[in-house]
Amino acid sequence: MTLTLTSYLALAAILFVIGLYGVLTKRNAVLVLFSIELMLNAANINLVAFSKYGLFPGVTGQVFTLFTITVAAAEAAVGIAILIALYRNRETAEADRYNSMKG
Repeated sequence: MTLTLTSYLALAAILFVIGLYGVLTKRNAVLVLFSIELMLNAANINLVAFSKYGLFPGVTGQVFTLFTITVAAAEAAVGIAILIALYRNRETAEADRYNSMKG
């Protein structure tokens, strides 16, 4: 069985839709962050797939994916730190409760 560009794009589309569903429907802020990570991973799969199967195959997509993974890791660390601070103040992890900047 050989994998084609269509296979990778279908996998990325499924991951992106699952992530989008999670962002739009979940109330828990940690699950929303996980859903955003799924969406970023779907974009990374597209970058690598187009880098391999594109008109000019090369390592550009892989290099850009490494930068994206680095930024996503930093985003997750900062997001979790903010969620911990909010949880200490409000004692809830529901994203609906974080609608104001007031204490």
